[in-house]
Amino acid sequence: MLSTQKHLLSESECKSLDSLGYVSLGRLLDDVQLEAIRERVRQLVEEEGDQGGHELFSSDRIRHPKEEGADRLANLVNKGSVFDSLYTHPKLLAAISHVLGPEIKLSSLNYRAAKPGKGLQKLHVDWKSVVTPGKFIVCNSIWLLDDFTKANGATRLVPKSHLFGKMPEEVMKDPLQSHPDEILLEAPAGTVMVFNSHLWHGGTSNHTNQPRRAIHSYFCIREQVQQTPQQKFIQQETLSRISREANWLLDV
Repeated sequence: MLSTQKHLLSESECKSLDSLGYVSLGRLLDDVQLEAIRERVRQLVEEEGDQGGHELFSSDRIRHPKEEGADRLANLVNKGSVFDSLYTHPKLLAAISHVLGPEIKLSSLNYRAAKPGKGLQKLHVDWKSVVTPGKFIVCNSIWLLDDFTKANGATRLVPKSHLFGKMPEEVMKDPLQSHPDEILLEAPAGTVMVFNSHLWHGGTSNHTNQPRRAIHSYFCIREQVQQTPQQKFIQQETLSRISREANWLLDV
C-alpha cells in the first residue's frame, strides 16, 4: 500500500480534485529536466517511427486503435531514467491517491504529441462505463513538455463532469463539438495537471506549425488490468535502478 502523502496537498487542491475533478500541481519540472525529457523523446520518436506506441496498440490484453494526427510513444517506464519521476513524484502520488485511494498502480506511461493541424478528440472518459461518484477507477496526469495554449491544442475539460453520472455521448449530439462549460488547460511547460479520468476531456486542434508535446502518467486501482502490463514488459535494467515503492507501483 502507498504510504500516506496527503500532507503534500493543500486544502484547496483537494477541494479542486473533489468538486471540479482536476487540479494543477504547478511546475514540477525545471528547465534542465524538461530538456532531458524532450531530448530522449526526440530520440525515441526518431528510432521507433511508425511503430511508436506499439506496446499500447498491440497489447494482447487490451487493444487500442492507433490515433491518427498524433505522435505516440508507450512503455516509457522502460525507456530511460529521465521518465522515472513522472510516475513516482510524491506530490503526483498524493493527488492520484486522493482520487483513487492508496491501493493504486501505474497503468501506463505514454507520450502524445498533437501534430500541426491535428489533435482534436471527442470529449470522452477513460473508462468503459459510468461509475458511482467516489468509486473511481482511473486517474490521469499530464506532464506538459510545451506550453499548453489555445493555439496549440491544449486539453479541454468539463469541470464537475465526473459527478454527472452520464457519458458525453449520452448528453451531447456530437462530442467533437465544444461543450458550453468546457475549459482549456493552459499552462507553462513543466506544469503537471492531474484529472479524474471519469471527467469528460479531450485534445483540441493544434493550429501552430509545431507539435504540442506531453506525457501522460495514467493510474488505476490495483485490481484493474494495466494498459501496459509491466509483468510482460519490465526490463532488468529498470528493476535495477528503481525504488521498492516504484516496483510496487508497477506491480512487478
